[in-house]
Amino acid sequence: MLPKSLTLLALLPLMAWASEPLPLAIQQVEKQGIKIIKEVKTDGGLRTWLGQYQDMGVTVWLTPDGKHAISGYLYDEKGKNLSEELFKSELYIPQGRELWKKLTTAKGIKEGRPDAKRKVVVFADPFCPYCKQFWAAAQPWITSGKVEINTLLVAVINPQSGRYASAILSAEDPAKAWSAYELSNGKTLPPFPDKTPQEVFNAVQYHQKLMDETGANATPAIYYMNENQELQQVVGMPDKQQLAAMFGPE
Repeated sequence: MLPKSLTLLALLPLMAWASEPLPLAIQQVEKQGIKIIKEVKTDGGLRTWLGQYQDMGVTVWLTPDGKHAISGYLYDEKGKNLSEELFKSELYIPQGRELWKKLTTAKGIKEGRPDAKRKVVVFADPFCPYCKQFWAAAQPWITSGKVEINTLLVAVINPQSGRYASAILSAEDPAKAWSAYELSNGKTLPPFPDKTPQEVFNAVQYHQKLMDETGANATPAIYYMNENQELQQVVGMPDKQQLAAMFGPE
């Protein structure tokens, strides 16, 4: 570890650079709705900024005269898209890791061993038939202790989805209630609460907010980290190859 004095000295140039205003041409790009995240180093000699428009990465360059900005992709002489590599390493992977923290700490229905090496998070609707298929397919890995699944119930399919989700989450043992519901093909359901507890209402709303943040628009929406600690998404019922990738060998 560096001595504190050296650490502070090392940070001073970065702090000074961060305080510099963006060139006027780059500021004009921001006015077009592109969020400028930071300046990055790329080949070619032009000053480069990493930006984001909605969910997409953007690279912006400043011409040598400092008066013009260019946005687009950067390719090398072999046709390699250097911008996409930059988006992945500096934008998508870090954002995915931050999102993963939110997904794993969200209060949902956890099944499996807490110390399982593999963690999976799934958004599920009580009326989603593919969610039931996924739940059943995951059971061998759950019962063997190899996987822990955090199910975040949402209400996206049926007008009664929210009511059913609330009943399951309000049960004394939500995991047991969810298991009974899935095993009975939706026939076994805890009593509907006279009034949905505020904590349960807030949980379902938060699950929906998280699902919107992931960009998924259907269930099951499944998330896990690969061996490179990159967030992976599977929407819909996974095939055998996808199940093996997220769960590992049975």
